[in-house]
Amino acid sequence: MKEIKIGLLGFGTIGAGVVKLLASNSALLTEKTGTRISLKSIVDLDITTDRGVNTEGIILTRTAEEVLTDPEISVIIELIGGYEPARSFVLKAISHGKHVVTANKALLAVHGEEIYAAAKANGVEVLFEAAVGGGIPVLSAIKGNLAGNRFSTVLGIVNGTCNYILTRMTHDGADFSEVLKSAQELGYAEADPTFDIEGVDTAHKLCLLLSLCFGTKIDLKDIYSEGITSISSEDVDFAKSFGYRIKLLAIGKMDDGQIEARVHPTMIPIDYPLADVHGVFNAIRLTGDFIGPVMFYGRGAGMDATASAVVGDVIDLSRSMGAGISRRCAPLGYLDEKVSTLTIKPMGEIVSKYYIRFQALDRPGVLARIAGALGASGISIASMLQSARSASEVVPIVIMTHEARESDMRRALAEIDTYEVIRGKSTFIRIEDNLE
Repeated sequence: MKEIKIGLLGFGTIGAGVVKLLASNSALLTEKTGTRISLKSIVDLDITTDRGVNTEGIILTRTAEEVLTDPEISVIIELIGGYEPARSFVLKAISHGKHVVTANKALLAVHGEEIYAAAKANGVEVLFEAAVGGGIPVLSAIKGNLAGNRFSTVLGIVNGTCNYILTRMTHDGADFSEVLKSAQELGYAEADPTFDIEGVDTAHKLCLLLSLCFGTKIDLKDIYSEGITSISSEDVDFAKSFGYRIKLLAIGKMDDGQIEARVHPTMIPIDYPLADVHGVFNAIRLTGDFIGPVMFYGRGAGMDATASAVVGDVIDLSRSMGAGISRRCAPLGYLDEKVSTLTIKPMGEIVSKYYIRFQALDRPGVLARIAGALGASGISIASMLQSARSASEVVPIVIMTHEARESDMRRALAEIDTYEVIRGKSTFIRIEDNLE
């Protein structure tokens, strides 16, 4: 029986999950692949801490070089994260003819083109199912069973930290800072949560989704990213009153040869399936010309779910290697020479409905001035809500608009924010309510 030996880079939470799965389901993997998959070596700076998994018979080392160049090892699993040394290690493994499985969305979003080219030159594969959606098999579906479709949209709730925070704010009425602290205590948020709450992690994942759905190279800096730090419990409550929930949404749309690529808090109707994705769960919704809308839902992070996706890629490689097949599918699902560079639509040209909240002095004529400024920019009001007077004489005014161009909206709000009756900067949230 053919044996496939693996080298694992990174023995953190996910790495421990991979060790656990390979040991627990070893016989099952052999039954499904016809090969014996064995973990030969693990590389980590800390090889003494007990991870709660059995490492008997596995070589533990702090030296990556000896694993990356080991001729017996044919697959490298990279779970270090970040850009370096992950990039250098992956390229080294590829140069020595080793296939690579990674969960590193940041690495691929920034250095993917270089890594894919190196893999092609060396006749090996790079698989990364775990990089988006944890254990949700969305990337393999895009490259596999759904490959016959032209995709028009991809929408995703792909950051569990943000979704947990917004879920708690929605269900418990808690403030952002309070829920963030709780998320950190529970291990759902990092000590420095910037990448999560500012939308950077979501943008990394959207970069990969766009490349696979639309067959294009994407420069991460071209993806508009906005986090959830400005969302208040007041906005969450107003969203409910209008029949919406707020989610941090990754949005990709094909629009007349251009791609909309944006990450930001978004109001979606409360009766839409995406609005019902709670806690640390993720969901990705695709629309294809033949399949129509389809949604993938599941655990977007965590030891077991992510390990499942990593080992799934190893199984895929094992089947190909067992059959003597190399590079059965290009990394992005398109022939390398057919990957294009589509134009990203400027954010100012995006057309959307909007929720706007002003903090205004309760004075005669305020609503008329606001409506006049919006109208002068071609923005039509769909509905309006003004709270009762308060002791401070400052009240929230909430407006829901019809579809408007982003640049027009920003110009109107910049003017309104200068009015002496407006206190603080206005808040606006985009609305997605036409998902069919």
